[in-house]
Parts: sequence; C-alpha cells; structure tokens
Amino acid sequence: MPRVLKISIGQFSDQGRKDTNQDFHGVLIPGEPLLGLKGIAVVLADGISSSSVSRIAAESAVKSFLTDYYCTSESWSVKTSAQRVLEATNSWLHAQTRRSQNPYDKDKGYVCTLSAMVIRSTTAHLFHVGDSRIYRIAGNSLEQLTNDHRVVLSSQQSYLGRALGVNPQLEIDYQNLRLERGDTFLLVTDGIYEHVPARQLAKTIRDGAADLDATAKSIVEQAYENGSPDNLTAQIIRIDELPDAMPARCSAGPPSCRCRRCSMPGCCSTAIASCASCMRRTAATSISRSTRRAAPRSRSRSPRSTCATMAPI
Repeated sequence: MPRVLKISIGQFSDQGRKDTNQDFHGVLIPGEPLLGLKGIAVVLADGISSSSVSRIAAESAVKSFLTDYYCTSESWSVKTSAQRVLEATNSWLHAQTRRSQNPYDKDKGYVCTLSAMVIRSTTAHLFHVGDSRIYRIAGNSLEQLTNDHRVVLSSQQSYLGRALGVNPQLEIDYQNLRLERGDTFLLVTDGIYEHVPARQLAKTIRDGAADLDATAKSIVEQAYENGSPDNLTAQIIRIDELPDAMPARCSAGPPSCRCRRCSMPGCCSTAIASCASCMRRTAATSISRSTRRAAPRSRSRSPRSTCATMAPI
C-alpha cells in the first residue's frame, strides 16, 4: 500500500495583555486528490497593533489562502498558485484601506504579516512577508528559515518594511526545503520569539512531542510569563510520514490517468476516481445545500473565492 503524507499539529493563540487578539492562524489538510495535487497549507498572520482593522486583515489573509489556494489550476506549481493568491489578497487589503476613513495612513490600514508553509509530497514551500517567523527544529536549537522585514531606526523605534496590504504590489520571500520524516517546524509571532529564547523553545517542543497542542500552549504561557505585551500565537508542525515519490504529471495521460467523471487529465500518483475540479463541484453543491439558512454576511467582505470554503482545522 502506498504511503501518504501525514503530519501532527499543535496550535495555540491568546490575546495576551492586549484587549483583542489581532493574530490569526489556520491549517488545512484536504482529502485526496487535493492532498496529492496541492498538499497541506499552514498559515499564520499578525495584524499591526496601530490599526483597529488589522484583525480583519489577518483573518482575511489566512482564510483566503486556505480557501483560494485549493481553487488554483492543477497545472500551476505550488509557488505560482500561492503567489497568485497572496497577490490578490494584497490588492484587496490595499483597496480596503483606500476606501477607509484613513486612505493614506498605512498605520491605520488593513495591514498584516503573513508566514505560510505548503507541504506537498516531500517538499515544504515557504512564503513569507513581515516579521512573524518560521523555524525548523535543529537538535537543541532552532534554525530560523525566514528573514524579518523590519527596519530598525533605534533601540526604541522600528517599523515593518514589508507586509500584506501596505502597497499595491507585493514582494514576498519564497523558498523550498526537502523534507525528512520527523522534521518539525515552528511558526510564531513576534510576541513570542522576542520573549522566549530559541533554545528554550526547542527544548519545550522536544520535551512535549507527545502532545503538540499542549506544547504550543506552554510556549504561549512562557512568553506571557516573561512579560510579552503582545498577542501570542504558536503553531507546531511535525512530519510523521512522507508519501512515495511522485512521478511526473501527465499533461495528456492515458485513460487510466483521467478523471472517470469528466475525462480531464490527472496525475498518475493519485490514481484518481474523480479530479479536483469534480471534487470541488461536489463539495460546493453539498455546502450550498447545508447553508441555505445561514446567517447574513458580515458587512466586511473578504476577497471573493471561486470554490467552496474549507474551514481550517
């Protein structure tokens, strides 16, 4: 029986000493064929503290990524798919600021950081803008995989050099990493890493491997006890099983590589009974039927999605 991608997740978020929590995070593990075609998405966003609407920005960024990434073309790479989604989200956030009461004040706009990881097959794809961080556990320490996009003016003054929603164009960092079984990653906001030493974070994760949710909560509590004044969010991702190597995608494969419903070309590695497009249409129909009596929409609308919404785990 072929092996499939399996991960363990631990997450925890708290408003800390602030009145509201402007962080937002999520993970989406789809079923097949999307698991093989698109992978698992992990996202963390942190709204800027100077803006009262940055919570909306962070929530919209995470939900849009977890929804729209899985709606992108199956022929696109992970990099292209994620970047197109993030560019669309950035344009929407920037437009929301321009329509607000403070159209030219970025400190009061729809602005947030974003760090995301897409785990597909045996590769981790990292996307990053802002000053949240993605680490990989390396023995007794942490390996920082992202750069902080923060401009330091003095010991008392600094500002974000890059973030979602600041400018109409988006520059986002990208890298990919070959995965091994047992690899563990940590995504955190600045409220945590500025107040908990890297070695302490690594030790906490190593000692708490049996319950990652409790470990993520412990990390948040340590930052709070050490005096962090900020919102606090931690996500821990461990690779438990990696799939067998994926063969090259069939651009116009034999009948056995085609969807049994619509005859659309698929991928040999998934042995699909129905392609992702058919799967999304089925999911959309099911969700539509179950939400006919849903509550009215909020006045603040997120970027429009083209497929059924999938709730983060």
